Amino acid sequence: MTENEALNEGTSAIYLSEYLLDINEGAGFLGSLSEEDQKTVRKLGTRCAFSKGDGVFFQGDPNTGIWLIESGRVRTFYAGPSGREITLAYWSPGHFVGGPEVFGRGRHVWSADAMEDCQALFLSGMSLRRLVRDIPDVAIAVIEGLVSKGKCYSALIQMLGTRTVSERLRQFLLILADTNGRHEMGRTIIDRSITYEQIATIVGATRQWVTQSLDKMQQEGVLEVTRKEITILNLEKLEA
Repeated sequence: MTENEALNEGTSAIYLSEYLLDINEGAGFLGSLSEEDQKTVRKLGTRCAFSKGDGVFFQGDPNTGIWLIESGRVRTFYAGPSGREITLAYWSPGHFVGGPEVFGRGRHVWSADAMEDCQALFLSGMSLRRLVRDIPDVAIAVIEGLVSKGKCYSALIQMLGTRTVSERLRQFLLILADTNGRHEMGRTIIDRSITYEQIATIVGATRQWVTQSLDKMQQEGVLEVTRKEITILNLEKLEA
């Protein structure tokens, strides 16, 4: 699948945010370039394939460049000294990972792994610096991508600092409904591609707490959970 095809299908990044409309800003790195400029970028890049669960880069390792996601999704996360993880975001095709040191300086301050089988184009810091100097649209694409990530991590800090964990869980379910849900007969159905453990790491809770909270929402008639799907029965009640 090409980057443009993935974007047309509506594949979206996912992260905690107050504003659903901003959630996929910064996608389309290559899609914003002319065909000739895209060829130049690909010529300087290296195609990479990652299987589900593979690490893309690791916290503390030297930063060597960025990866443009062409298919699949990549999770970025931070691990504290205790080993506890917090998920920063799930990035979709069109986005890049590996910043903020896009020119390959310093060390990674978080890690990234593949949520599913992924294809990516790796651009070394040296190659990207050359592209930014030679092609203005590449420089704009890099800036827009970094702006997107700045908004993402700012939104995460705001959510963690001002919302209770219950509110964060409800907001995350609304985000999943907006980005991944399908509407059938007044209900919103979300395929369970994200596990309870993954939900816990993004809302800042434990898996047990997530399980208990979803069970409570089922008892309240807000949603139904099966092994394959989460069905939101009442969006207004979830928002409230």
